Amino acid sequence: MPRYKLTIEYDGAPFFGWQVQDTLPSVQGALEAAVKAMTGADLRVHGAGRTDAGVHARGQVAHVDIDKQFPPGRFRDGLNAHLRPHPIAVLEAEIVPDTFEARFSAVKRHYRYRVVNTRANLALDIGHAWRVPRRLDADAMHAAAQRLLGRHDFTTFRDTECQAKSPEKTLDQLDVLRDGREITIVTSARSFLHSQVRSMVGSLVWVGEGRWTADDLSAALAARNRAACGIVAPPDGLYLMKVDY
Repeated sequence: MPRYKLTIEYDGAPFFGWQVQDTLPSVQGALEAAVKAMTGADLRVHGAGRTDAGVHARGQVAHVDIDKQFPPGRFRDGLNAHLRPHPIAVLEAEIVPDTFEARFSAVKRHYRYRVVNTRANLALDIGHAWRVPRRLDADAMHAAAQRLLGRHDFTTFRDTECQAKSPEKTLDQLDVLRDGREITIVTSARSFLHSQVRSMVGSLVWVGEGRWTADDLSAALAARNRAACGIVAPPDGLYLMKVDY
């Protein structure tokens, strides 16, 4: 039974997250319906990460085992045909060894968060970025962000419903970059806790607004208490960019 690795792009706005829901639309559910349309079988599509409702992806990775072997290009094109009109695109399909696991074989995940720092309302970026009207100090945000690098107990930046066994994670990258009115937060780690990225971004925005200093961010981390977290950024601006294997 061949195993296919899928690289997927999607707009998360219409979906209640990656994970399949009983009655609500999900990315995983749409993909599994497309697989069934091609194969006639109810098959599980396993993703590298369970993105939340409203979160987008440019490089989500999944795998699925099917009874029939399709040329990878034909399988990709067939899935895309059945996915219409959902805003989901299978960018690439390839046959991989059955030892490959989209989730457990991953060695690093890369996320990007988009903040549009403007007093004007969003037009083209509605649903795809977070508008913050107050002027942000991106340099202060970047300097503070470096306090979070390394291995820490990230309980403060962890959703209360997170199911991870441990709150300890190793954060490899957390950069804050400004280009005109847009501020981009780029972060990488082997894995993240539920809502960790959005929680870190929201707290960094408080630093950029002058509500917090870098020391306040360090104190919030050290508190190991969800109540110490700053605002949680909305899902609109978050993108899963790439998964490394």
